[in-house]
Amino acid sequence: MPELPEVETIARELRPLVVDATITGAWWDWERVIRHPPPEAFAEAVVGRSILDVGRRAKWLVLDLTGGAVLAIQVKMTGQLSVPLAEEARDKHVHFLLQLADGRELRLRDVRKFGRVGVYRRDEAGSILGADEARELFVEHGPEPLGDDLTLAAFRLLLRARRGRLKPLLLDQSLLAGIGNIYADEALWRARLHPLRRVTSLRRPDERALYRAIRGVLTEAVERRGSSIDDYTAPEGDGEMQEHLDAYGRTGLPCPRCGRPMRRIVLGARSTHFCSWCQRLPADDRDAGALALIRAANRPRRTATRPRRVRRGS
Repeated sequence: MPELPEVETIARELRPLVVDATITGAWWDWERVIRHPPPEAFAEAVVGRSILDVGRRAKWLVLDLTGGAVLAIQVKMTGQLSVPLAEEARDKHVHFLLQLADGRELRLRDVRKFGRVGVYRRDEAGSILGADEARELFVEHGPEPLGDDLTLAAFRLLLRARRGRLKPLLLDQSLLAGIGNIYADEALWRARLHPLRRVTSLRRPDERALYRAIRGVLTEAVERRGSSIDDYTAPEGDGEMQEHLDAYGRTGLPCPRCGRPMRRIVLGARSTHFCSWCQRLPADDRDAGALALIRAANRPRRTATRPRRVRRGS
C-alpha cells in the first residue's frame, strides 16, 4: 500500500492539475468504492463544487471543495489517479471518476478495487465531520511524522506511553500517521534498532536515533517521489526511492553498512527486513517467540534482488 511519501507525491502532483476545476458529474461501476455518503447521495454531495486544494492526511488524499466539503480518496494497494481528457479511452480497471467542467476527468484506476472515496465536511474550526468513519480517518490517527509539532520531546512522550515491539508499533497508525511496511523497515535499519526490540528497552539515544531516522527516510522518500514497487505510480510517473532502499526487500543481499546478509522474518503477517549484525536484539528481549523468529531468519535463503517495479496495465 502506498505510504506517506507516495500519497504526499500524489497530492503534490495532483494539486496543479485539479485546483479551481469544477465537478460536473460523478460515475462509478463499483458501489463499494463509495465509503460515505451512501452511493445514491454521493453525486449530489460533489456536483457543482470546485476543488480548492489537494492535501494529505496519513495515507488519504484530502481534496478541499467549495461549501466546506472535503473529498477523501484512499488509493490503497493498486489505485492510480490521472486527469485525462474525457474523450481518452478508459480501460476496464477505471471504476470511479469525476467529470470536470473543462472537459477532463479525475479517474481512479484500481485493479483490485480496494480504493475508497468519501465526502465529508469541515466545521468552523477545520475539523472534518460527516460520519462515524470520519473520526477513524482523520482523528484517531497519530500526528504526522514530518509535522512541525512532532518534536523530539513529543516523540519521546508518544513512545514512552506504549508497550510492545518496535516494528508493529511503527505500523500502528494511532502512534504516527502514514508509516507502513517499507519505511518502518528503513527507519529501523537507519536507527540500528532490531524490529523485535521492545519499546520499553529504548534509551534516550535510541529514541533520538529513531526519531531522526523516521523523519530522514520519509523526507528523502518524498524528495524521490516515493517507491514505485508493484502498482504505485503518481500523476507524473514512477518514483525512484525503490532504487535507494537499504533494508526493505533485500533478503540475502549484503547489508549496505556491514556487508552481512540481510534477514527477513514475518511479523504480524508483514515481511520484515533487517540486518542481524547492525540491528542487535538485546538479551532481555529474546523471549521464546523472538528467538523462534530469529532462527527462521537465519536459515539459508535464496539470494534476493532489489525490489522491482512491476509492469502495469494488466
